[in-house]
Amino acid sequence: MTPVLRNFGAALLLGCAAASMPALAQQSATTEKAKAASVKKPKVEKPKVVKPKGKKGAPAPVEAPKVVIPVETPKPVVMESLLDKRYVAIGSSFAAGPQLPPSKPSWPARCGQSFNNYPTLLAERFGVELIDRSCSGATTDNVLGPWNEVPPQIISVTPETRLVTVTIGGNDLSYIGNLFSATCAFNAKLAPVPGAKTRACGAVRIPTEADYVRDEAQLNEIARRIKTTAPQARLVFVQYFNPLPKPGGLCPATPVSETDAAIVREIGRRLVEITARVAEAHGVPAIEMNLSSAAHTPCDKEPWMIGSPAGYDGRQGLQWHLNKAGMQATADTIAAWLIKSGVKPVRSPVTAEPGLNPPGGQAPTMTAPNAPAPAVPVPAPTVKTPSKPTVGTRQ
Repeated sequence: MTPVLRNFGAALLLGCAAASMPALAQQSATTEKAKAASVKKPKVEKPKVVKPKGKKGAPAPVEAPKVVIPVETPKPVVMESLLDKRYVAIGSSFAAGPQLPPSKPSWPARCGQSFNNYPTLLAERFGVELIDRSCSGATTDNVLGPWNEVPPQIISVTPETRLVTVTIGGNDLSYIGNLFSATCAFNAKLAPVPGAKTRACGAVRIPTEADYVRDEAQLNEIARRIKTTAPQARLVFVQYFNPLPKPGGLCPATPVSETDAAIVREIGRRLVEITARVAEAHGVPAIEMNLSSAAHTPCDKEPWMIGSPAGYDGRQGLQWHLNKAGMQATADTIAAWLIKSGVKPVRSPVTAEPGLNPPGGQAPTMTAPNAPAPAVPVPAPTVKTPSKPTVGTRQ
């Protein structure tokens, strides 16, 4: 073979090889794809979306995290006993109980204290030593200062005192005195009884704003002195009763005009507000006998107060004052507060302070300005003179 033909054949072989390279590459790629297709891919599941039940478009409810609160073992309540501790009762006739039988041999007798007044009933419940300084007709001046032969009520409060109750401020505003005047005026307009003596009636007094301001200042001073002198004592203010029914509810047992009744109700409302403010300012309770007594006026089925019904003889207490049920309700309400505050009740006789409650009859009671004497005076109980201080008991 000639050189030319050999060169031509080599060139031809090279050209064929070059032409077959793309086809081989393509065939190789196809084979790789087939192999890849034969391998199964792992199945990936999409997360399920839980649609909220309820109204369309409402957001899914969010479950609140659970909080485990440790249960504490309740600590036992340690009750305090006031047995034989000193208790001083300060107040006017709403605390004293004028003409409410049986009468207590108080000093002076004109203060008109009763063995059924709420200080005595309360003292019996807790076994305290009662120093009863309540006196009918007393004002705040007579608590802070002397009243003729009667020493200031507040001087009986000592550092050893553990309980003080206060019902005062009504006579400063003629609260109950106005009821006597209003009753007198109402009865004077009725048909006169032949042969009956007529007497002048006192005017119904409307307190000024200055009177209310002064009454509040006096009550604040009383509270301040008590807390200063006896810092360990429980001081309890006791609100005055509601003596009249709501407007339109007057009855024969409350013989006053609606005009005078409105004056008395307004005085009572302001007195309650004053007492409540004073108690709050000194961090002490004000027992709301004004609310408790609202359904127990002289016109109600179960009265806690005596009105002034025609022919009343005065044997169950003085007109326009608390009866036995009213005194008991007051003592029970105060006792409930004391027990709640941690004082243990006991049943024990009441010990009178030596030399200050000598036995004797109850003289005519001074209750409030314009207050008449009862129709029939209540006879004083016969009491033997003891040789030494005795334990006071109800008769």
